[in-house]
Amino acid sequence: MEFLGRRDSQLKIRGFRIELGEIENTLLRVPGVRDGAVVVAERADQSKHLVAFYSSPQPLDVDAVRDRLAEALPEYMVPTAFVWRESLPLTANSKIDKKTLTRLAGELDVVEGNYDAPRTPTEQRLAAAWAKVLSVPPDQIGRLDHFFDLGGTSLSAVKLAVNLDRVFSLKDLTGNPVLADLAALVDGRSERRAELLQSISESDGSQARALVCFPYAGGNAVNFRPMAQALRDSGLAVYAVELPGHDVAATSESFAPLAQLVDRVIAEISGRGLKEVLLWGHSSGAALAVETAKRLQQTETNVRRVFLGAQLLGTAPDRRAAVAELGERSNGEISARLSADSGYTELGELDAERAEHVGAAYRHDYVSANRYFADVLDNPPSERLAAPVTVVVAADDAATAGFHVRHQDWELLAQDVELHELADGGHYFPRTRPAEAAQAVLLSAGMLVSP
Repeated sequence: MEFLGRRDSQLKIRGFRIELGEIENTLLRVPGVRDGAVVVAERADQSKHLVAFYSSPQPLDVDAVRDRLAEALPEYMVPTAFVWRESLPLTANSKIDKKTLTRLAGELDVVEGNYDAPRTPTEQRLAAAWAKVLSVPPDQIGRLDHFFDLGGTSLSAVKLAVNLDRVFSLKDLTGNPVLADLAALVDGRSERRAELLQSISESDGSQARALVCFPYAGGNAVNFRPMAQALRDSGLAVYAVELPGHDVAATSESFAPLAQLVDRVIAEISGRGLKEVLLWGHSSGAALAVETAKRLQQTETNVRRVFLGAQLLGTAPDRRAAVAELGERSNGEISARLSADSGYTELGELDAERAEHVGAAYRHDYVSANRYFADVLDNPPSERLAAPVTVVVAADDAATAGFHVRHQDWELLAQDVELHELADGGHYFPRTRPAEAAQAVLLSAGMLVSP
């Protein structure tokens, strides 16, 4: 028996499973692209990078091509480099010669644009740490580079903070992802931000609408970056909530009760002068979104719409049974189960103590949400939400099976409920299908005309 390898083109880079064919199909839809192929370039330091080759009558604007792919693909699937050729090399069978392209990719400098070398000792120290965590050569990290644009994830951010002896927290990095800005914060030239709301995509409008996102159990603000990027130029500012006690790289911080979290979020929405907001609660985060919308009805802030992602209302007995079932598991067992879940990429790379902390955060969020909804189901509110609700689900998410009928259960809490179905994307589609999730927001909010 001879092992011939995989028949598909799936591989793993920085903890993410990537299907090259999906990237290639997206590349071929870019106007002007005649043919295209994506290969992996591996450097001497064993870091891997996606390189796209394309043919067209003349070279295309690289930033425009990258932006088109970013609209349809998560960040980690957007190639680092785009290389133009009048025609791509072919094999004897007239198929694209990927072996030749892989060899050519290995000879490329994957860093594009102007390189501004780190200047201060802190910038240099951070750059060295970034290079180690991101598997990028140290001389390719510039002071104007963006940690997450280079492939950073929430858990690689945790590893970075730990490696640097917690001189900053995950919240600090989320709010200051550019190397020079983070260095300035570490040096004390910037104020540390204590807000729960983290700006992950700014609007070009002076009084823009804002989308405020609540993460799934054990999640964080970084989880919404792919969807936020897909909402660029939409007129929406995007904020995501960084929940207290969830940063395993920060100093000890307690988890906060749901009611207290909602109080703080509402205060920050008011403090930022946001007069019109949309709320997105993903999975367990739906409880925070619903309660925030309920409380905001008593304020001057207009809740334009509430998005409930990957969550159905269910029944009170099922909710309480889920809490009891989780109570039989230790934080380590919860963490072990999550490590096999696509929403917690790289969790297995954390040490046992920090992995268990993620398990504890998951427990807190999951139990809080289930108890909140169980209580609501037992004692329905006399006044339902005035804001319309859009239930967003992926067809292949087992957690929301039966959604075609069951989404209507939310009418117990809201006057107007509609369903938006994604063809696929699993439970964590704001990350796996960010363009489709962004489209759900814009269509439901009346900011995009349905095709």
